[in-house]
Amino acid sequence: MEMARKRSRSRERVSGIGGVFLRGRKPAKLAAWYRDRLGLSVKDQVAVFKWISPRPDHRVGHTVWAVLGTSDRGWGPGRSTAQVNYRVADLGRLLSQLRSEGVRVSDGVEVSRYGRFAWAEDPEGNRFELWEPPRRYRSPDRHVPME
Repeated sequence: MEMARKRSRSRERVSGIGGVFLRGRKPAKLAAWYRDRLGLSVKDQVAVFKWISPRPDHRVGHTVWAVLGTSDRGWGPGRSTAQVNYRVADLGRLLSQLRSEGVRVSDGVEVSRYGRFAWAEDPEGNRFELWEPPRRYRSPDRHVPME
């Protein structure tokens, strides 16, 4: 009983960064700039960085970096030029928490083969993405090892 009470009081937390997305008027050209200047291994405007959890299970994961066009999904209103995607375990629970605390959260959840996505804003109007990976997460084939 005590354990159930503790769990119900605990807050849903972000477990990591799923990706960083830049908004570009000419996304292919901007991605090439990052490839040529910073050495990112970019293909189709996307770089995927592999990481290994320091926990005992040494779980493998990935963080995506991408340049998207100005009309691509997820930007919402405003002139934001970047967006961080935060990985979460229970998207529904976190959205309920945020709404109850007065955080501006977009309506609906987008569902795809990559998982469930939703968007919210911080107090200064910075839009961010929340991502609940699918139960059976399939890692991307291409990636850049992180040091």
